[in-house]
Amino acid sequence: METAAYARARKRDLAAITGAAALTVPWIALHNIPGFELPAEFVAAAAGLAILGGAFLLSWAAELAERDIPQALAILFLALLSVLPEYAVDMHFAWKAGKDPSYAPYAVANMTGANRLLIGLGWAAVVLISCWRARIDELVIDTRQRLEMRYLVWATLYSFLIPLKGTINLFDAVVLLALFLFYAADAMRSESHDVELVGPAALIDREFRHAGRRFWAIGMFAFAAYAIFISAEPFAESLVEVGRGRSIDEFLLVQWVAPLASESPEFLIAILFALRLRGSVGIGTLISSKVNQWTLLVGAIPIVYAISAGGWAGLPLDDRQTEELILTSTQSLLATILIADLRFSRRDAILLALLFVGQFAFTSTHVRYLFIAFYLAIAVGLLIVGGSERRTMFFSLIWSRSKDAGGRSA
Repeated sequence: METAAYARARKRDLAAITGAAALTVPWIALHNIPGFELPAEFVAAAAGLAILGGAFLLSWAAELAERDIPQALAILFLALLSVLPEYAVDMHFAWKAGKDPSYAPYAVANMTGANRLLIGLGWAAVVLISCWRARIDELVIDTRQRLEMRYLVWATLYSFLIPLKGTINLFDAVVLLALFLFYAADAMRSESHDVELVGPAALIDREFRHAGRRFWAIGMFAFAAYAIFISAEPFAESLVEVGRGRSIDEFLLVQWVAPLASESPEFLIAILFALRLRGSVGIGTLISSKVNQWTLLVGAIPIVYAISAGGWAGLPLDDRQTEELILTSTQSLLATILIADLRFSRRDAILLALLFVGQFAFTSTHVRYLFIAFYLAIAVGLLIVGGSERRTMFFSLIWSRSKDAGGRSA
């Protein structure tokens, strides 16, 4: 029975690797044909699929690398890999904005879309699947995640200050990148634990070991990085062109279509953990990803913009971008308060999902500020009447530097 089960899993994982690589092939081939022009819709589809396939390969390469890279280096390396697909698209828009101000909104659109998808769709799905599979009402989060939760709280609270200035500037970059570096330093001092691989990464680890595993990790990383590198610019530009040509709001296309491609691998890995009754590990990976995006990714935007523009000015924010940033910040605040007591219930997940999905039905500024009010009202309400344990643990995330049970500085 075990042999048959292993054979099925092996066949499935091999198909996943082959399928991910196949997604990149059409665009790689078309990209290398000189002077070949395609409709914007076709470019968006082909380049977007290449980013999707590359992101899957990149995620598996990152998992394999954890077996061989020293922990201190792995923390920084894997953090960079986790935001690479989003980084490629966002940095393109930030660079273009330095030359053409009309591109400034798109950098914020992609960043806020990726951040809100991670919580509203990713966190909620992992908890709901975990509760369904384990027949429980709430998921208990590992105490080691308090480190990520602390830095998520700090980055979230700081993010409320960004819209007040009307720009994302180099001061913001210094603060957010400093938070990321402090987070990395704390993580390096944290307790080491064994890496648990799932899916294709686990198959390669079982089949090849040592030298073969390293070869696969390097090969997948190089191939995925190349696919993402040649796809990011045409994908981003084609989305804007499709929106303008078909009277579709290009801001919304950039905000939701682009992050779906880059976030899918993280979602799938976390969901696999949830299906295998390892929901705490799955939600832990998404909390870590949120910290990386809210610090490293956002902090890089004004740096790229300043270099492109050839000055010290920050990326300008209009009313719509300001609204999107505040909405993203309030969602992050509510989500962090909900998990402050290290328990994530089915009800909490449904709340986050409904608030997230509800935003798609209303796009006007007035209604979206109503969602901001909902997030803030629920967050404040939870702190006031949500129980002393949750309130105490939330504020301890902000102020305390004691040691957690997991061995991490918290």
